[in-house]
Amino acid sequence: MSLETPGPALQPGDAPRDCPRCPRLVAFRDETRIAHPEWWNAPVPGFGDPDAWLAICGLAPGMQGANRTGRPFTGDWAGILLFETLAKLGFSDGVYGARPDDGLTLKGAFISNAVRCVPPQNKPEPAEIHNCRPFLVERLETLPNLKVIIALGQIAHQSVVKAMGGKLPKHPFGHGNVHRLHRGPVLIDSYHCSRYNTNTGRLTAEMFESVFTAALAERQRE
Repeated sequence: MSLETPGPALQPGDAPRDCPRCPRLVAFRDETRIAHPEWWNAPVPGFGDPDAWLAICGLAPGMQGANRTGRPFTGDWAGILLFETLAKLGFSDGVYGARPDDGLTLKGAFISNAVRCVPPQNKPEPAEIHNCRPFLVERLETLPNLKVIIALGQIAHQSVVKAMGGKLPKHPFGHGNVHRLHRGPVLIDSYHCSRYNTNTGRLTAEMFESVFTAALAERQRE
């Protein structure tokens, strides 16, 4: 699909194109639609294998990435490391071309976000994260083979813990931390694969890959 086409039909856990839940994000979306009418400019649906055993939860669409292309982590800096890692560990077929029509498919993995609409300055407000959580809950519930979730960053971590009915004080965020919640899949934390984190060395490719290796190990425990 090109950037100008509307994209795939909504699936369970996807927000409607004109979702009204967050007034600030709606206003920002309307402004962006005027400035860039050829972009996606809507809540970004999940992407991946509907039979995935691994779910990857990010923060929110990037302005130049998923908000433009309509596919999570596609077209921005964070997507480069994510899709390189997925390819290296056998989670994808095809070549990532930073476009939603590049033919890339995922195997055993599914990508979603804690917040489905792009927030100003990439900073969603607490109420917006809360408003969007039902979509995350529904998405996780509709992955029948889900065993492991990787949360990219603290906001994604907190949203997944709450989505799974866990208590945040019992499950502190930390890169590489493994959380066995009272129900549902295992949760593993990672620093977000953002340009800032990779440029400053807070997150290296080796550190990022180790989280996915841990996820593979957790699957073998089943």
